Formats: sequence, structure tokens, C-alpha cells
Amino acid sequence: MKIREKDLKEIVRSKYNLIATQSDTQNKSSCCGSTSCCDDMDYTIFSEDYSNLRGYNADADLSLGCGLPTEFAQLNIGDNVLDLGSGAGNDCFVARAIVGETGHVVGLDFASAMLKKASENTKKLGFTNVEFVRGDIEEMPLSSNRFNVVISNCVLNLVPDKEKAFKEIFRVIKQGGHFSISDVVLSGNLPEKLLKDAEMYAGCVAGAIQKEDYINIIKRSGFTNIIIQKEKEIIIPDDILNNYLTKSELEEFKMSKTGIYSITVFAEIK
Repeated sequence: MKIREKDLKEIVRSKYNLIATQSDTQNKSSCCGSTSCCDDMDYTIFSEDYSNLRGYNADADLSLGCGLPTEFAQLNIGDNVLDLGSGAGNDCFVARAIVGETGHVVGLDFASAMLKKASENTKKLGFTNVEFVRGDIEEMPLSSNRFNVVISNCVLNLVPDKEKAFKEIFRVIKQGGHFSISDVVLSGNLPEKLLKDAEMYAGCVAGAIQKEDYINIIKRSGFTNIIIQKEKEIIIPDDILNNYLTKSELEEFKMSKTGIYSITVFAEIK
């Protein structure tokens, strides 16, 4: 039976609150970098290395992304930036290092423990132009035409209504603004057992849609100059898939040539 949208949101909220709470007391390589603490799904397998980026703060890096959207976001000094699904603040702090003292960065998240951790990190860093707001990406509590740039890292695949989410992104970006979003998409079909599993959804797999459909949603939302800035295939290790699929099902899945990809997409509002 398909998981209801309301239940999907609660699954994601609960799981990421748990990750934020555990990260305070456990090394992230022993927390969600292993299946012993976060059930059967390793939530860090898509992540990229931020440690050499200006503005990087280790306390804010929970290794939950699938790209480096700030690297491609064409940020400028003084920009007003929104980070969707901001977590503990990792991308916000990197963006802040680029936009400088005259810029402003807002992180939006709906997991209370993540917001608490992000706010604590901001306070420790002494930043006055970074703030974190509680809200749903499908219904952002933010004014229209506010931001020069929107960024997001492996979050939109977790949103049940992606059409609604991209329309909201379009609403909050200023005329002439743009977004750079890293996300997970598919080429081919996932096995039903993966699609129906809550852990695989919260782990950014089961909620991913076809790459072509993803791009078409962006087009329908009104964006132009849509460019895939980076793409890489993601291989989910057999020791994770074995928790969901039988040996024959796993072999069938591999033979299907279904691809799971991390893409970073740029689009703008003329």
C-alpha cells in the first residue's frame, strides 16, 4: 500500500529529528553512516566533501546531501539566499561566506531538532545575517519575490508534491533570480519493495522521480534556462539492498539497468 503524503512528511520529520539529536552525542560516521543506528539505510552514502570550502563548519555537516549546490549557485556579495531543507546549517554557512556581511541567508526546515542545531551553530559562529525558519517547502512562510538565489541539497526528492514545491520556489525568487538545486532522480524503475519502504523514502531513494519528469516540473513552474550543472550515478551498496530485496530480486534489479543519479540543476526567472 502506498504511504500517504501526510505520513511521508512525518516519517521524514521524525527521521531527521533523530539524526540531529544523535549527532550531538555520536560521531556521524558511527551514527547514520552505519545501519546500526539508522535502521537499514545509510543516510550519508550520497554525500560529497565540503571540508575544503570557505565557510565550512564541521558541526553543521551531517553528510546528508548529494551535491555541492553552492559551488554552482553563482552567488554574489550582497545576495539574499534561501536554503531549502537547511538541516544543521551546512550550506547556509558556505553561502554566507560568499555573500558576505551585506548578504543575508535564510534556512528553511521543518525538523525542530535540525532548526535547534542550526541556530546553536549560528550563535557559536556569531553570525547576524543567517537565520533559520520553520516551514514546509510546499507552503513556505516567506514573502514573494524575496530571494536572489535559492539552493537546496538532496531535499526536493523528500517532498511529496514536487509541483507545489517548485511553484513555491518560483514565487519566492526575485525577477532575474535563479536556483541551483542538488537532488536525486531516476532513470528506470525501482522495485516495488523499495518504493513502499519508509526508510528508503527518508533516505532519498523511494521519493525520487524520473529525471525527465523532474525537469518538466521545473519547466511547468515557469523557470527558463534550465541546465544540469553536474550529474553522477549513485550506486547503493548490496549490503543495504539485501535488507529489502531477495537475491533474485537484487539480480533482477541490477539487470534492469535502473540508474539512480545525483544531479545539480540550475534554472532562472527572466
